[in-house]
Amino acid sequence: MTQAIELPLWLFVLILLFAVVTFASHFLFPSVRWFFRRRMERAVARLNERLERPIEPFKLARRYDMIQRLIYDPEVNLAIAEHAKTEGVPENVAFEMARRYAREIVPSFSATAYFGFAIRLTRWLSQSLYRVRVGNFDESALRNVDKDATIVFVMNHRSNMDYVLVTWLAADRSALSYAVGEWARVWPLSRLIRAMGAYFIRRKSRNALYRKVLARYVRMATEAGVAQAVFPEGGLSLTGDLASPKLGILKYIVDDRTENSKDVVFVPVALNYDRVFEDRVLVAAGQKGERRFPARISVVTRFIFKQIWLRLRGKYHRHGYAAASFGAPVSLNKFEQENSGATVDALGALLMDKIGQEVPVLPVPLVARAMIQSDAPISREDLEISVGEMIKHLPDAHVHVPRDDQRYGVTVGVRNLLKRELIREADGTYEIVKEEQEIVRFYANSIAHLFCDRSKID
Repeated sequence: MTQAIELPLWLFVLILLFAVVTFASHFLFPSVRWFFRRRMERAVARLNERLERPIEPFKLARRYDMIQRLIYDPEVNLAIAEHAKTEGVPENVAFEMARRYAREIVPSFSATAYFGFAIRLTRWLSQSLYRVRVGNFDESALRNVDKDATIVFVMNHRSNMDYVLVTWLAADRSALSYAVGEWARVWPLSRLIRAMGAYFIRRKSRNALYRKVLARYVRMATEAGVAQAVFPEGGLSLTGDLASPKLGILKYIVDDRTENSKDVVFVPVALNYDRVFEDRVLVAAGQKGERRFPARISVVTRFIFKQIWLRLRGKYHRHGYAAASFGAPVSLNKFEQENSGATVDALGALLMDKIGQEVPVLPVPLVARAMIQSDAPISREDLEISVGEMIKHLPDAHVHVPRDDQRYGVTVGVRNLLKRELIREADGTYEIVKEEQEIVRFYANSIAHLFCDRSKID
């Protein structure tokens, strides 16, 4: 027992390594996790004191625990058994498939990342790229929403900047949970997005087991009171106008409610921009009739470096205005009481109508619509008259005219369109560049529904 034993150096190093790993896993790591967990809980408690709607415990639960809770949910277990029977595979295989879906869907929210990093980044990015304006915002109506209700922001989808803009504008209310498509499932972007509390979805999946796992996660989050942000259109608008609602996530929120379920309050949010950075990609996809966006990372990188270079040379200008309007909240309980037997389709149509009513009217869409209607070179004076007539027909819309001067508003719209070479000036008149007709129409369509005929410009 007391005799010396010789060991090869490699074996000694291996034994030492195993000892270090064992010590760390049994003593060090749990202590470190406990230390950071306690710090996180204190930070969240301080955050909740200033947030209008505190972060729910559901959102703060460990990701592993949420995955376990989801895959052992009774309804998911029934779906697993049905999938195994239908596909002729063992139930343990179907179970592992459900586990994989759950791992794909469930986020790993970090309050520190969201409020310490994301909010600052979204504010800086929004204000660096645009002059941000808020149209309608009924503070008292939002404050009077039942504190026990689940808030769901429902928005039109104009650009991927929507996520950035609304995250910042809603920062004083709560942490929002988004449904994010396949485009974001790229490392390391996916890790950051999960930390923001977003959950990934397969928009075109027809797999019944996957849909059940997703539906149960959305339902659990809704019942737990997690504030959510949903795009009823289901994807970015390819033509610029409002699309018909797609009811996937909305249906998951509404389905399987009981008498004891929390009320769900939908807050319509309408967004509009003087420039949508993806406009050419979206219009090209719409012309092809397919929702595929072949944007390369090199294009994005080139754009970023160009903006940095312009800023360094002192020639950088923001890309016009970005605006958001918040409509009157819609209580699901009240909607069901007043519309007995109404389907989720009726709810989706109502919400899209309310979003449409709130869409901000900005200089570029106004000038774009005036020029599309003209269908010929138009003088500055006629352009101002046309824009003025349109504004007269929008007494209830949220029209943002810089400096409360219609003439200056036209100047801003024309300047932005000229800068991008979407229109050109010749002999004191303006005309649309022929190759850019559809891009100009894209902006005009964003406000077409606000006029009496509520029709898209053809």
